[in-house]
Amino acid sequence: MWAIPFLLAAVFAAASAIAAAFSISLTTIVLIYALAPTASAVKRYDFLTVLLLWLPIEFAGALMGPRLVPRPAQGFLHSVAYGIAILLGLTLFLGFRNLPGMRYNTPRCMRDLWLPFAAYAVLAPLLMAIGIPLGFIPPPHASHHTAGRMAAIAAIIFVGTALPEEILFRSLIQNLLQQRFGVNPRSLILASLIFGAAHLDNGPQPLPNWRYMILATIAGFAYGKVFQKASTVLSSACLHALVDWTKHIFF
Repeated sequence: MWAIPFLLAAVFAAASAIAAAFSISLTTIVLIYALAPTASAVKRYDFLTVLLLWLPIEFAGALMGPRLVPRPAQGFLHSVAYGIAILLGLTLFLGFRNLPGMRYNTPRCMRDLWLPFAAYAVLAPLLMAIGIPLGFIPPPHASHHTAGRMAAIAAIIFVGTALPEEILFRSLIQNLLQQRFGVNPRSLILASLIFGAAHLDNGPQPLPNWRYMILATIAGFAYGKVFQKASTVLSSACLHALVDWTKHIFF
């Protein structure tokens, strides 16, 4: 297990070299980042492990910025770091800890397939009814993308945003809260508030973006409810992707 952080740091070093952004300092930071949650997992400090996986990625731009990562390489290397974080998290919690309840599996019943769409039919109008008066989103408009482009955007959102975030916020954070406090409204609301607070540092509105937090908390509650009722995290990831895709295409 201790070899994994060094392997992931080597992957990041190779990616940074490809992006003409390699430095010993940056690679060392990534190695320390990978070692810290590994050490925490060995001690079975699960919540601390999640924080050590999540927070450095969440604030990576503010912590490092252009002094360590040239601006043209920031988007690419942030995606690489995000992938490293997810791989490390799955290694630690699925492989080493064998954490139950992550639901990291393919769909097992028909409910896993229709549940995201049923939840979307309720959630999307609610988010529009709240988001437009708040000034977070404008009124909807017709899409100018081709069908192929819209399908490609949906795939990118699912793989690059929805699934990684659902693994973090539902398979790990909500799951750990449920194991600590039980599968009840308390765990679901707390997980939703954490998800909402994670969007305070997101634009385009001024920071802290309380509008985004409100909408994300409501959406997080729906994602969490689907996660509870489905047998796979792919169901909540599908709902998450549908919401993000609708915002990107029609707003």
